[in-house]
Amino acid sequence: MTEYGRGQGSEPWHPEDPLYGDGGWGGQQAHTGQQSPDGGQPQHYPQQPQYGDWGDGGHAGYDQTQHHYDQHPYGQGYDQQHYGQQEYGQDYGPQQYPAQPQQQYDNGGWATGTQPHLPYSADPADAYGQQGAAYGDGQPDFYQTPDAYPPPEPPGRRRPEPEPQTDWDPGSDQGEHAFFSGGDDDGGADSGQGRGDRRGRAGKGKKKSRNGCACLVVALVLGGGLAGVGYVGFQFYQDRFGAPPDFSGDGNGEQVSVTIPEGAGGYVIGQELKKAGVVKSVDAFVAAQQSNPDGKTIQDGVYTLQKEMSAQSAVELMLSPKSRNNLIIAEGKRNADIYKLIDQRLEVASGTTAKVAKSEYKSLGLPDWALNHGNVKDPLEGFLYPSSYGVAKGQKPADVLKQMVRRATQQYEKLGFEEKAADLGLDGPWELVTVASLVQAEGKTHDDFRKMSEVIYNRLKEDNTETNRLLQFDSTYNYLKNQSNIHITESEILSNKDPYNTYTNEGLPPGPIGNPGDEALKAALNPTDDGWMYFVATDGMDKTEFAKTNAEFERLKDKFNASTG
Repeated sequence: MTEYGRGQGSEPWHPEDPLYGDGGWGGQQAHTGQQSPDGGQPQHYPQQPQYGDWGDGGHAGYDQTQHHYDQHPYGQGYDQQHYGQQEYGQDYGPQQYPAQPQQQYDNGGWATGTQPHLPYSADPADAYGQQGAAYGDGQPDFYQTPDAYPPPEPPGRRRPEPEPQTDWDPGSDQGEHAFFSGGDDDGGADSGQGRGDRRGRAGKGKKKSRNGCACLVVALVLGGGLAGVGYVGFQFYQDRFGAPPDFSGDGNGEQVSVTIPEGAGGYVIGQELKKAGVVKSVDAFVAAQQSNPDGKTIQDGVYTLQKEMSAQSAVELMLSPKSRNNLIIAEGKRNADIYKLIDQRLEVASGTTAKVAKSEYKSLGLPDWALNHGNVKDPLEGFLYPSSYGVAKGQKPADVLKQMVRRATQQYEKLGFEEKAADLGLDGPWELVTVASLVQAEGKTHDDFRKMSEVIYNRLKEDNTETNRLLQFDSTYNYLKNQSNIHITESEILSNKDPYNTYTNEGLPPGPIGNPGDEALKAALNPTDDGWMYFVATDGMDKTEFAKTNAEFERLKDKFNASTG
């Protein structure tokens, strides 16, 4: 490649191209201090030509003024361009190009030195065979017509010249990878086939062999895959549609006690039964429970069942009261009575649970707001929530008490006792539990609970002039006496100054007097607003009547005395 000229590539250079002079930067050259390729005078780069009209393809003369490289390198900036009549190279300014060494092609690499121009062969199949030794030396026109080279277009409109056409037929596999070429295996070194063609043909037999092996491997893989899919499908069918393992019958006669934990669902119940040997599989129990309309009503507690029962039989027996062996805590029951029931169920000495409650109450799960209240007879009172509990021999009293305290605390949190106490004029949730225990103790029916709740709140008011903030409940006196006597003399009551005696002490007792149930708790949160101030159990048993004034109360008391003698 000549310095600053166009490369000797596939495109023939036009001798008459005014942009390139005589086919390159030939002709007069600026002096660079280098010898010309043929040993002549120093080379001179041509001065940029002044172009005339594009239409006639002619050249304007060359201005011999030298160009200086330091002002406009490589002739930057065509100052004026006019299509139709254009002048190129105006105001290039003086430019001088640095001397560039000629290069010589030597053994596949570029080496520094001069490079002679090598002539092309005169092969008639070569479109360039008639070119001279170097561009710019007056080469003859191969096409022998002046129209072979049309006038050049302006640089902005110039289109890429077409690829040179040759008479050589590239063959059917030209441009295609040898692996995909066709033909047979007979092509050798002398057959005229290319190297890639021979490689493609030589590999054809191997490809067939490889294809055969690949097909075998694919067949084996597909066969194994189908077998695996079949096995997985069978397992899926068994899991989804096959009956789970199960016993038959109502059991083998060997009884076993099973404790179902609080909040257990069907799967957990099934696990406990399977661990005890009652059912054969958890899935069988879950399926039987779901198929029974009452299956989801199975509660926590202790059940007496048999080993090796069918899942259906186990579900039916657990729904029957015959299997239940739970400790039932009734609404309003006092702690002293509950301790005795726990001792009996655990088969421990009488008083064992009461001692544990007294000594370990702080570690049994009471909330912070239930601790450190003065004059309280039993800190756990009101926290052994009425419900059904699975209590069996071998359990520790502390564990049973923790279970009851936890359930009561959960219920109080659920009802929002901490948030709602202040709205009711009470000093915290502890007093709200106390109110609920009074409602539970004094109300005879659930219809009475809301009215009873209003009586308590009305009597606690500071402006209460009817009773002067005295509750005057027999239930509080009976609690401190651990009795349930409805016939209490006035002298007996008025002579007792215990903090739990609401006849002699204003306001609420120091703490709850029993364990209220759900209805009493809700009534304490939502009292009536009818002005009730008094109540009397007129039949001494189940009937409670309410009054708003003291005169009405006296009439109700006379009615009570008449009915009870």
